[in-house]
Amino acid sequence: MKHNYSTLLLRLSAFFALIGAFLGSHMAGAGSYAFRPIHAHLLVVGWLTIFAWAVYYKIFQPKIGLLAKLHVYTAIIGSIGLTGGMTLFIFKPEFLSPAINTILYIAGGSVLLLSFLFFFLLTFTKEK
Repeated sequence: MKHNYSTLLLRLSAFFALIGAFLGSHMAGAGSYAFRPIHAHLLVVGWLTIFAWAVYYKIFQPKIGLLAKLHVYTAIIGSIGLTGGMTLFIFKPEFLSPAINTILYIAGGSVLLLSFLFFFLLTFTKEK
């Protein structure tokens, strides 16, 4: 099985860029900045960080072992979890309790933090 983490992360970053740009456009058109923190995190975490990691996997081509797998999958889960959890936390939908909103927000951010740790460690490993 071929692992192409660069392509996977690149496509995810493009998705985040699209959603972040759409929210920015909506805020400009509506004259409301209600989505500002979500917009910022979609673009900084979702687009820029995930894109940078896609470039890393393309240029440096690290050995695809457990550490790389942990990094990529925590990046995916954490970036979606953080931005989704933040959205729920800010807008407090009635179908979820405030405790669940908070837990999802914190869990997403914690998983993303693990991804940054795994990436840091990955930079010390040898290439293929």
